[in-house]
Amino acid sequence: MKTILCYGDSNTWGYIPGTGNRYPRQVRWTGVLQNLLGEKFHVIEEGLNGRTTVMDDPMRIAKNGQPYLRPCLDSHAPIDLVVLMLGTNDTKHRFGLSPFDISEGVAMLVNIIQQSATGLNNRAPAILLVSPVVLDPAPEKSALFEGAAQKSRELAGHIENVAKNTRCAFLDASLHARVSPTDGIHLDEEGHQALGHAIAEKIQHLVG
Repeated sequence: MKTILCYGDSNTWGYIPGTGNRYPRQVRWTGVLQNLLGEKFHVIEEGLNGRTTVMDDPMRIAKNGQPYLRPCLDSHAPIDLVVLMLGTNDTKHRFGLSPFDISEGVAMLVNIIQQSATGLNNRAPAILLVSPVVLDPAPEKSALFEGAAQKSRELAGHIENVAKNTRCAFLDASLHARVSPTDGIHLDEEGHQALGHAIAEKIQHLVG
């Protein structure tokens, strides 16, 4: 059985736009992924609302994705593949980060994974970097995500460069899924289905 660790934010957790509740497992893209890959794969969900790449959020506790990553890897080892999809929360106005800065945070997380021995035979797991969907913040989210739409449009190219420089696989989520018009930040059920199918196809080529 191959182990796939999905490390992300609220769009991996399954946040329902407009309610804050969580989609059922079979609706979330990770559940769609598990169903498509079948019983020869074990898909582990590690989504957290508000998770950033490497930034401490002054308004929310324990959202930095860096400190937990290595213990998470150790906990679930041996891991065949890590699907890493972060960067959306880094576009928030309070952080003042450019798309390049955000991609540098992604690169730091890639380094942690590649320096770990949490794959098979004490090697590092393979990595699939997924750039997040493009944002279109609804009015009630516009202050929190001021400038985020443009940043999110530019982010994919920077994360793809990280993937090339670190020899990771890459997938641009925005080519397959769109945010819900309800809040312009999170995936709806259709988006989760589309992303799950896209990632499943990519994984089957990588480790299938």
